[in-house]
Amino acid sequence: MPYGYYQLVRHVSFTVFVYLAYSAYKENNDFTAVFWIYLFLAILFQPFMKIALGRTIWNIVDVAVAIWLIVNATKKRTES
Repeated sequence: MPYGYYQLVRHVSFTVFVYLAYSAYKENNDFTAVFWIYLFLAILFQPFMKIALGRTIWNIVDVAVAIWLIVNATKKRTES
């Protein structure tokens, strides 16, 4: 994929994770573990300074984050 694609993904990911962290804080009015996880992910995927982890580690991080998001979305859906 072109480098511009990865920049776009980092911008969108950062924005979404900041929003999810804010939503988690607002929902509980406290700094819960979910808030800190989303904040960490926002910092990890931030587009301003590249964090070089290597391709293999980034692949593991991407899969772990995808699983985390799917589990969280499923959990939210069953709670509603």
